[in-house]
Amino acid sequence: MTRFRLIIEYDGRPFMGWQRQPHGPTVQQAVEAAIFAITGERAVLHAAGRTDAGVHALAMAVHVDVQRPISAFRLTDAINAKLRPQPVAILSAEEVPQDFHARFSCIGRRYLYRIINRRSPLALEAGRAWRIPVVLHADAMHKAAQLLIGSHDFTTFRSAHCQSQSPVKTLDRLTVRRLGDKIEIEAAARSFLHHQVRSMVGCLQLVGRGRWSARDLKQALEAKDRAALGLNAPPDGLYFVEALYETPTTVSRA
Repeated sequence: MTRFRLIIEYDGRPFMGWQRQPHGPTVQQAVEAAIFAITGERAVLHAAGRTDAGVHALAMAVHVDVQRPISAFRLTDAINAKLRPQPVAILSAEEVPQDFHARFSCIGRRYLYRIINRRSPLALEAGRAWRIPVVLHADAMHKAAQLLIGSHDFTTFRSAHCQSQSPVKTLDRLTVRRLGDKIEIEAAARSFLHHQVRSMVGCLQLVGRGRWSARDLKQALEAKDRAALGLNAPPDGLYFVEALYETPTTVSRA
């Protein structure tokens, strides 16, 4: 039995999210089906995070146990061949120790949210970013975002369906920057609540529009009440960027 860590890129638009669902296609289902076609094994993928319907990943980390002898290189190519033409790609695979777990060994996660701030519709990036036609003040958004840094009760920014045992999370970084007509919001923490990033972005864009002040954002946080949320941003612009692990995690062949 070999445990592999896979790094996966995917476009979330055709899927009901990462996790296998009985009512529609998911990324997990697509990759597990490809592995079954290659090995004949009902392998189960374990991911560093769970993305919702329409959310994308630049580098989702997962692990999987495979009984059939196969190299990481051959496994990568074989899965990618079976996945075509679905918008999912295995970027890399490597052998890891049996005690490695993509979720529980993870010490940090990073997300990116992309806003395109222009009046014109999106011809090339529809479904891959949130278009906001009115001018957003990115500097005001960034300044307000710093109020969310640190350990807080994020109940206001938590989905009613969140399964986390506690609403308290420690947000390590939340930055907002403008690049031409694009605004990028980056969030980093050990872990996040369900919808936390999208909820924070939804409120920050209210600050950018001038509808909310930084004080309004702080009051929403302190309310610890989902009813105080200004807006939950759509999934289109959200990307799982990176999962961080202690090193080394690869199997030594020395």
